[in-house]
Amino acid sequence: MKLLGEILLRNESFSEIVMGDTAVVRAMIEAGVKIVSSYPGSPTPEIAQAIQSIPVEKRPFYFEFSTNEKVATEVAYGASIQGNLSAVFFKSVGMNVALDSLVQLSMMELIGGMVIILGDDPGANSSQNEQDNRHLCRLSYLPVYEPATVEEVYTMFKEAASLSAELKMPIALRLTTHVCHAKEKVHFHPFDTQSGNLLQEFDPNHGPYIPITSEVFPLKRKALEKLHALQTHPSILSAKVVSSAPSKKGVICSGLPYLSLKECMQNAKEPIDILKLHRVYPLPEKEIIDFLTHHEEVKILEELDDSIEKSILALAYSRDIKCKITGKNSMEDWIGEYTPEKVQSLMHQTWPACFDKVKDPLERENIKPRPPQMCPGCGHRSAFYAIKKALPPDTITVADIGCHSLGFLSPYQMGQMLLSMGHCTGTASGLSTGNDGRPVLAFIGDSTFFHAGLPGIINAVYNQHCLTLVVMENGTTAMTGHQGHPASGENTRGNAPKIPVRKVLESFGIESIQEIDTYRQQELQEMVKKAIHEPGLKVIIAKHPCMLKFMRNKRRKGDVMIQPVEVDQDTCHQIYECIEDFACPTFQRTDDGKVVTQHDLCIGDQSCISTCPTKALKVKKGDPS
Repeated sequence: MKLLGEILLRNESFSEIVMGDTAVVRAMIEAGVKIVSSYPGSPTPEIAQAIQSIPVEKRPFYFEFSTNEKVATEVAYGASIQGNLSAVFFKSVGMNVALDSLVQLSMMELIGGMVIILGDDPGANSSQNEQDNRHLCRLSYLPVYEPATVEEVYTMFKEAASLSAELKMPIALRLTTHVCHAKEKVHFHPFDTQSGNLLQEFDPNHGPYIPITSEVFPLKRKALEKLHALQTHPSILSAKVVSSAPSKKGVICSGLPYLSLKECMQNAKEPIDILKLHRVYPLPEKEIIDFLTHHEEVKILEELDDSIEKSILALAYSRDIKCKITGKNSMEDWIGEYTPEKVQSLMHQTWPACFDKVKDPLERENIKPRPPQMCPGCGHRSAFYAIKKALPPDTITVADIGCHSLGFLSPYQMGQMLLSMGHCTGTASGLSTGNDGRPVLAFIGDSTFFHAGLPGIINAVYNQHCLTLVVMENGTTAMTGHQGHPASGENTRGNAPKIPVRKVLESFGIESIQEIDTYRQQELQEMVKKAIHEPGLKVIIAKHPCMLKFMRNKRRKGDVMIQPVEVDQDTCHQIYECIEDFACPTFQRTDDGKVVTQHDLCIGDQSCISTCPTKALKVKKGDPS
């Protein structure tokens, strides 16, 4: 199996089976992208993994993880107005963070071109919502391409990059979870080997780049003119009829719904035309009008919101087209991924004579639920275990985004609300205002601390809010794949200066700052007991390295000596503190009530030992593994 980096740099015509997230990196190389920026988040972190599989000295473009999506967008924008083709990618809710700057981009003259890769998440597979970012693209006058296959990810990125550079406008490539992670054989092309030197062609006369009041209307007109130029561009394949049949029925769709419909069509009782959209904003009006006028009934099939449906209904009304158009019929049509089973159900509701009703799924064996949980040895588990013991029952606890979000689950039940990255200190400040009776404690991870946590902390200092903030520092961006952050000492190119969390907090004038390893549970417990009763903002930096990353690194070096923790059955009184309160998955309860260690899970970290009231947990010497 060839190394991924070698495949991506292979400069000849060839075919290879790759993921959607990998195909887009090869497309970047072939398109001549010069600068790429990002903030990690599913379903797009594999784009970064593919980039980082190329040694730094061989990468044909500069790549960085920025501190958040807004900064990443600004880095790509700055590169573009310098004359360099750029790209930025992030998760679905990352667009919210980027929006303040992103909404201005269509009014700017991006002389190098810029492609924005959105990782939308229908079904909320790894997100706190399933927002439809097509709305934000319309708000921003941002054209949107929507591939359905891995091959289309590759070809559409290249087309978007070319048009973006030609029209000097930003263009979005909207990927969804299934498209990002699907695999397909893609035919790649050679690319021009170019110098790695970045262009330095910024000239304010290319602008204006300052959207002051006198320039707003001219800039908006320019953005609208570019949208029109894109819509009427002669070389763009923005939609095509992929299933042409002598039928009065037709379906308009794009992305994953198109693939699911193709599967359902295999058992359809009559042929149906399909108009597959490549560009979903602005819509290809000419092709849609032609399709509507040649059919008596048309079904609009789209995931999430009725963005395409509303536009097509308005278009048909304005042209007085006599075609019955059916879109979403019930609340469930707005929710979840359009898998083949769901599309089959929707098509049956629309044309029951043509599509069979979805059969009831086969009865499955009754499997016990398996909730998500923190890894064995996770420092967050030790922190939650100790902190819960320290808090009065009426304490209000505020969660944030990260692995530690799992603290809201039993048995810890830490974090009674969650909004967005970095919200915790601001929300906790509001909860503490006028609240003299109940302690308020908030949690934030070290990566989120730098991403979006700083303004809320500064606000708490400035407005003298009374709360306790626990910074859960594990030295990495663990939830999305162990990417570096400003305090980790590494970036996408290797070692980097560390920006210590404590020094940042001290610079804000916070006087009550304490640091502790989370495995020192008794000391952490006492620390929290004291802090919650003190006035003002108190910060506890609860530190322990991410043990998943730590153990992986040790195994790669070949120096792992696991000393598993065993249960002394003579001492164990079956109180189940290790299972029910500490909740390490290493410990299992047998049918006869005994507690045993699952050896393939135990990493020998010993964080559990102090939790046992009868001292039944002991270290057993093991062999290197």
